[in-house]
Amino acid sequence: MFEGIDFVNKEFFWLLLALPFALLWYILKHKNQTAELKISSLKGFKITSSALPKFKHVLFVLRLLALALLITALARPQTVDVSTKTKTTRGIDIVMSIDVSASMLAKDLSPNRLDALKEVAAEFIKGRPNDRIGLVEYAGESYTKTPITSDKAIVLRSLNDIKYNTVIEGGTAIGMGLATAVNRLKDSKAKSRIIILLTDGVNNSGFIDPKIASELAVEYGIKVYTIGLGSNGMALSPVGIDARGELQYARVQVEIDETLLKEIAKATGGIYFRATNNQKLEEIYSEINKLEKTDIEEFKYSNYQELYRPLVLLALGLLFLEFLLRNTLFRSFV
Repeated sequence: MFEGIDFVNKEFFWLLLALPFALLWYILKHKNQTAELKISSLKGFKITSSALPKFKHVLFVLRLLALALLITALARPQTVDVSTKTKTTRGIDIVMSIDVSASMLAKDLSPNRLDALKEVAAEFIKGRPNDRIGLVEYAGESYTKTPITSDKAIVLRSLNDIKYNTVIEGGTAIGMGLATAVNRLKDSKAKSRIIILLTDGVNNSGFIDPKIASELAVEYGIKVYTIGLGSNGMALSPVGIDARGELQYARVQVEIDETLLKEIAKATGGIYFRATNNQKLEEIYSEINKLEKTDIEEFKYSNYQELYRPLVLLALGLLFLEFLLRNTLFRSFV
């Protein structure tokens, strides 16, 4: 009945507790409100039966209803239609630089490192509706998969298309992956620019030193979060291709240059993370999501519609009806 209705002055509902006492008082006193005449015999009087006196209690019911309506009106019922409008006041440009070397097919994460990353990264992208995001791939060399864009559908489609291939030169060129990401962000006008650099190996390829690339990031005010992906110890990793062109797997030692990744993160004001399993990878992206918040200014518009006026009018109508009945139809009985 009152769904969607708010009462501004709810304390007035306490007055409703007086209604049962008024009803009790009426029951105890109503007999004294009618004049009585005692005579020895009714012989000589014409007796007529009328049901009208029995309905005189309607007058009190009308008065109680009117009082209940007035109390409800005092509680000030209203409906509120709230509309919001958001404005992004501080956007963030993000480039995700992803290692796509053969070792990313290692199965220490499920189903493998690359697919696990793509699944978690997709959720991260969906959770950044107000930011621009770009993608960089690197192995022995690097290239831009998607320039920074606010179109998340394009970014997600490009992320889904990332896979290991033999077109890119083999190896792990961390410096080039970072430098390409810096190049994508250096002309950005966003107030905050970050790179998420992910690798599962050591820098063993490319012609750009990772430390030089990190210095470029510092020069352009770009923060770098680095992620070392891979379990501790041994991992089932691809070691070759057989005659049928299928990858051959063997257990090999996981090697991640954590010292380098920590140095890059520290120099640029970022943080280094180590993801040893799927859950840890999810937690890392969730943590980065919390650390890099986009400032949103929200405007709320409230449209109030007061509902007490119909209640007051209805209460006055009931009181007027009670007055008319008392002075016309029930005049002889009250």
